Amino acid sequence: MMRRILLALFFVFAVSPAFAANILVVIDIPMQTMHVRVDGVTKYRWDVSTGRPGYTTPAGRYQPIRMHKKWYSKKYDNAPMPYAIFFHGGYAIHGTTDLKNLGRIASHGCVRLHPDNAAMLFALVKEIGSENTIIRIRS
Repeated sequence: MMRRILLALFFVFAVSPAFAANILVVIDIPMQTMHVRVDGVTKYRWDVSTGRPGYTTPAGRYQPIRMHKKWYSKKYDNAPMPYAIFFHGGYAIHGTTDLKNLGRIASHGCVRLHPDNAAMLFALVKEIGSENTIIRIRS
């Protein structure tokens, strides 16, 4: 009987949100980089492209609002936005085909990543949960 109680308590604590992993995505606009930290440990550092003049990327602290594995921009000629993680209105972190501009200011305000990196981030956020993910954008 005691073993069952201990097993039940372990299960409750193991799946409790208090014990869930946390993701911190830090986007540094001046450096055009993204750092992804899981439980305080940096797992990834990637080059990104953020908003060019006239199309700023909004600085601040956000959480994912919605996620789409395949998405097409309704505003910019149906441009593909694979692995889109929307964080503020129409702003998202997503994959890009414009790889030559990663590490440079080039977007219409979204945060662009290499598609492989966007897929990894998307899977990580999906696994750990939007509610356990913070996106911090520094200007």
